[in-house]
Amino acid sequence: VLLGSGLTVLSQPLMYVKVLVQVGYEPLPPTLGRNIFGRQVYQLPGLFAYAKHIVKVDGRAGLFKGLTPRLCSSAIGTVVHGKVLQWFLSGGCSPPDASFPLQPGASKKEPVSSLEQVLKETSREMVARSAATLITHPFHVITLRCMVQFIGRETKYSGTLSAFATIYREEGILGFFAGLIPRLLGDILSLWLCNMLAYLINTYALENGVRAPHPARGSWGRLGAASLVSTMAEMKSYSQAVTGFFASMLTYPFVLVSNLMAVNNCGLAGGFLPYAPTYSSWLDCWSQLHKEGNMSRGNSLFFRKVPAGKRYVWE
Repeated sequence: VLLGSGLTVLSQPLMYVKVLVQVGYEPLPPTLGRNIFGRQVYQLPGLFAYAKHIVKVDGRAGLFKGLTPRLCSSAIGTVVHGKVLQWFLSGGCSPPDASFPLQPGASKKEPVSSLEQVLKETSREMVARSAATLITHPFHVITLRCMVQFIGRETKYSGTLSAFATIYREEGILGFFAGLIPRLLGDILSLWLCNMLAYLINTYALENGVRAPHPARGSWGRLGAASLVSTMAEMKSYSQAVTGFFASMLTYPFVLVSNLMAVNNCGLAGGFLPYAPTYSSWLDCWSQLHKEGNMSRGNSLFFRKVPAGKRYVWE
């Protein structure tokens, strides 16, 4: 919990800028700059220029708006996630291996195949993450709305407890779960993509590639085998990181749609035109973003080239 809280505090300015960019708020006009290839292009302000503008308006403390509900979300989510996994490991859901019946003639002492193990662990992780997301989503909604208040200089969601009262009074219970469905779908798809791609790479690309020594070179030897095991473990850890990054890139539109729905039509300037129309559902939001070509808006905070044919609002 303490480690997660520390990382949350450090990443708060990054998330703050990212959310404002996702909404479509551009406080500074494009400037003429150079891309990574040295060509001159018009670029929207990057992370540091955007953060500098926020500091100029609200001071350094302004970069940490919405931190309190986000810390609550992080701490509660960590506890719930751990408790659900602990419940699975203690056999609270079903008898051991009930979901994976043994094959006829198989011994109970035989370990399950690696694929079955991946499926089992991923299923447990999916349930744990979903439970944590479901319980902490109201705090996530409040965090986003506290950040988006920067656009219209509102103070509607000034405190966590008062924000709960405001949302319940104006939107009812459903208001606390605005944007929940695309967020859950994105988390689940990202988890399964990451784990299955990592399994395929580790099994068919890494292990098969070094399964046995070349006949002309004899055996690996003790030192060679130990070095190989160490290298394999390191490469597998890298593959998990790479597949996680790839999965997060593919599922980013779900994150964008979820955040937009959480602030849509909530009484804040950032939830109305010219930033966003009033969406009837998250599918309507997805469709509108797809038509505008804005499905990756906010995915990158550096080298933000102004695309042709797209409109942005800046002061």
